[in-house]
Amino acid sequence: MAVRDLIPRMRWRMPMARSESINPLAAFHEEMNRLFDDFWRDFDGIGSSLMPSSGFPRLEVIETERDVKVEAELPGMEEDDVEITLHNGVLTIRGERQSASDDKHRRVSERYYGQFERRIALPAEVESDKTTASFRKGVLSVTLPKTAREVQDVKHIRINSR
Repeated sequence: MAVRDLIPRMRWRMPMARSESINPLAAFHEEMNRLFDDFWRDFDGIGSSLMPSSGFPRLEVIETERDVKVEAELPGMEEDDVEITLHNGVLTIRGERQSASDDKHRRVSERYYGQFERRIALPAEVESDKTTASFRKGVLSVTLPKTAREVQDVKHIRINSR
């Protein structure tokens, strides 16, 4: 076995035929491969940074001069399934994604189900009482206005040419 066969990203992706009378050792091997594939999926890839992303939900944090906006992709979820809290400069998004079908007949699943929680350390001091959130087409948008002190502390520095 070559070393490259051990790295999930470099292994050929051939679908494995499943049957009811599968060998227990082969089933164990397949399950271990799936676990390692799930682990490596959150890495950016071979040769790039080895810092894993935090998984679900995927986020964008956008900072402007006046506010911080956090957008989270939550496909297939409703706003009642999600809870948002803000405490000590940390925005927390938590919830639970339920499976829509019974596991009895499922052969392959690459979708994420279960409880999740993401904590985002905010890059600036925000006014918690003016924070707003909206949920549209599976995207949660949270807008956090910066405090007056944060807005005033922004200093523009002029670049002089020689």
